[in-house]
Amino acid sequence: MQDLDPDTLARLFTRDDGSFLCARWDRPIVPVVFGVTDETLATVKGAIEGVVMLAGHRMAETDPEQGANLFLFFLRDWTDLEAVPDLDRLLGGAGVTSDLVSRLQAADAHHYRSFRFEASGAIRAGFVFLRIAGPLAEMPAEDLALAEAVQMILTWSEGAFRDRSPLAQAGGVAVLRPAVAAVIRAAYDPVLPVAATEPAHGLRLFARALKGDAA
Repeated sequence: MQDLDPDTLARLFTRDDGSFLCARWDRPIVPVVFGVTDETLATVKGAIEGVVMLAGHRMAETDPEQGANLFLFFLRDWTDLEAVPDLDRLLGGAGVTSDLVSRLQAADAHHYRSFRFEASGAIRAGFVFLRIAGPLAEMPAEDLALAEAVQMILTWSEGAFRDRSPLAQAGGVAVLRPAVAAVIRAAYDPVLPVAATEPAHGLRLFARALKGDAA
């Protein structure tokens, strides 16, 4: 935990507009992945399973209300989204996909993530869109899969990993930075609420992360 203090931890969940949100999944995670080979599919699902196990959470074969609840799309171009059946419905309404594609193209973005939430504030569904070009195309599939698995397990802020990846290298293999792993475990402590909007929640996370790191 040498690279983490309470203020740094709070910033991991403080959005660019100054609001704070730390939410976790409550229902079991059911991922579905589009646009990859069978080999890469196994890599992506394996990374998700590893992070879910780290959190002490669980996965399932199906979500009784939604079928799946974590959707990952690997794309060559943002316009590919317009060919995805029922994506408007999944994202919340007519015309949403076209507007999103326009914004992502204008920003020359490489990724986009979005969540829907339960009444309790817990994550209900997650959407991850990755345009495999530029820096993403150069990442090993294992590294990309692990990084995305980390990003979907909690509602990190936009800038949480802007300057520093959640991953480190150990013997040439990508692993989670210990501080990031400790925060994930702490956020899934059943004593803590499934969602919090007050920055003081960062202190509670830090105390549990520190305790877990010392265990």
